[in-house]
Amino acid sequence: MSGERGVREKGLYIRDIPPGLAARVPAEQRGPGRGRDSVRLLVSRGASEVSLHAFRELPVLLHAGDVLVVNTSATLPAAVDGRLGGEELVVHFSTRGEDGRWTVELREPDRVVRGSTRPRAGGPAGAVVELPGGWRLVLEEPVAPGADRLWWARPAPPPGRPEEVPALLRSYGRPIRYAYTERDQPLSAYQTVFAVPRADGAGSAEMPSAGRPFTAELVAELVRRGVHFAPLTLHTGVASQEAHEPPYPERYEVPATTARLVNAARAAGGRVIGVGTTAVRALESAADGDGMVRAAGGWTGLVVTPERGVRAVDGLLTGLHEPGASHLLMLEAVAGREAVRRGYASAVANLCLWHEFGDVHLLLKDENGH
Repeated sequence: MSGERGVREKGLYIRDIPPGLAARVPAEQRGPGRGRDSVRLLVSRGASEVSLHAFRELPVLLHAGDVLVVNTSATLPAAVDGRLGGEELVVHFSTRGEDGRWTVELREPDRVVRGSTRPRAGGPAGAVVELPGGWRLVLEEPVAPGADRLWWARPAPPPGRPEEVPALLRSYGRPIRYAYTERDQPLSAYQTVFAVPRADGAGSAEMPSAGRPFTAELVAELVRRGVHFAPLTLHTGVASQEAHEPPYPERYEVPATTARLVNAARAAGGRVIGVGTTAVRALESAADGDGMVRAAGGWTGLVVTPERGVRAVDGLLTGLHEPGASHLLMLEAVAGREAVRRGYASAVANLCLWHEFGDVHLLLKDENGH
């Protein structure tokens, strides 16, 4: 059985997220004295060792000379209300193409969970979605032949206003939210400490959430202990919880300074740890067959699988993923199937919390490379 087929079989690690283990609100809203870094940290070292810690213990779990590769993409208020004929819907703006079109996902308002949405087929081609402020969105074609979730659409601003979609999102958008969360949150709840707003308004449709538990104080403590931070950017598109397709091409940039820092750390025996699957995808896209990283950017369609393996990273810090999620392939590529299996069994036994406001999992290679 291939790694891809194995991950896609629901129940390889867990059959379903156990009831009550979805993180419904951010950690800092769960009680007095709580902060972003009050989530828990599950650590898998190779196939045999799993331990549970407070995330605030991360500085003592890493070594001087280790490098944390972080994604600086800011989260966009990418959900906008619209109408298609007499139908109310919500548009999730995902990724801007080179020709000015956007990939979008059309969703139905959830009548049971206020503020959330439900899946809806895209299209039809040629349909016009009316958006606030006089904006219109013309649906053109599915992103992938035979699929109907994500569509290419051409935004049209009001006459005489040559604005870009980021202006629409700033005025009328809100963060993308799914039904497992308890209520709407401000955009600030979806920004990591590493987020850097771009002058062109580019950003991620959904938060690069592995970086969320970091605080400025924790970053300072890690730096004090000799841990380095290497920034890169990958603007992630939508990844709704009802569909687990392999990731679509996304725009990324690995700067020369990050390439030099990663290469120097590897040469000196330090570990390179990606903070999030987005950071690993971008860094691995810039690495050659020997793991040497060079400055790179553009679009990456790389899907990191156990068969492909990883070349530039020695570990991955990530959230807990749903059964069937394609990201589980990357976890296997970093640490091996048995490490992922044991980690997820421990997550369930210790009542760890899933999703973007939940607990996190650090997977490290063992000394034999897996």
